Amino acid sequence: MKPSRPILLIHGGAGRRAMTVAQAACVEAALAEGHRLLMAGTPALSVVEEAIRLLEESGLFNAGQGSNRQLDGVRRMDASIMEGRDLRAGAVASIEGIVHPITAARLVMEKTAHVLLVGQSASRFADYFGLERAPRAKKTAGPRPKELRPRAGLGRTLRLHQAIMQTGRLRARSLGKETVGAVALDLAGTVAAGASTGGVDVMLPGRVGDTPLIGCGVYADNEAGAVSMTGLGESIIRVAVAKEISDLLASGWSPLRSANRVLRKVVERIHGAAGVLVLSPDGRFAIRHSTPNMVAGVIGRDGRPQVKGRFA
Repeated sequence: MKPSRPILLIHGGAGRRAMTVAQAACVEAALAEGHRLLMAGTPALSVVEEAIRLLEESGLFNAGQGSNRQLDGVRRMDASIMEGRDLRAGAVASIEGIVHPITAARLVMEKTAHVLLVGQSASRFADYFGLERAPRAKKTAGPRPKELRPRAGLGRTLRLHQAIMQTGRLRARSLGKETVGAVALDLAGTVAAGASTGGVDVMLPGRVGDTPLIGCGVYADNEAGAVSMTGLGESIIRVAVAKEISDLLASGWSPLRSANRVLRKVVERIHGAAGVLVLSPDGRFAIRHSTPNMVAGVIGRDGRPQVKGRFA
């Protein structure tokens, strides 16, 4: 079968909330810009980065400017990016104060011998390369419980977190505005994947999810395909979802069958919830989720973006 190139898939998160008109317009605009770049011969890696940057700066998603705060009131963000030709990858975790964590992740890949930088060191790294700083965060709308105030001690914060876990509210609250990501196949036949997030809704300071962990939140391999995840990071980590899907692709499974198999495992084995973009090197793809909704879209060579808030 002749490869279907180029192709780009973007997601704006899987969760309980329905897609808004503004989110749909943002994803469609990112798809259109990504298609323009792909048709001009831009590598998949750069297209994935640019698509995610557009979502990060929009403030409409849980990434970049729209990121959640941790229980101490600080926004700490995670991101990763990977290309499938040489299996190069870069990531940042718990990075603060910038608009585009995905670009920081790419800089880790291209400017260092490492894959992952974390915390204040990652923030200083981003500052060194002059990445755009985020404006000072506005106060959260509405009243903020005293237990969630920035000066709350760790003991009180931990007790609150444990109480929420015991009542099941953590899972419910974690399925709101979610991670963003993208996968692409370029004219040269190379695939790439990326993701960026502000984490979950009720998280301890320093919490890191699946997004910056290669093989969990993202994976890209020209011999298998590209995968970008969203959903409950803890459940995605425990199954190493992106690499497991990639391995199934490499063994000859279709994107749809691979996605369904692994998402079912997440639900059945650990009662998790996730959504995924899967793209094979021949251009076949799947957009699947075990959550009520998933903001996502796809654009192929014909240049007609398709964006939906739910995929059967």
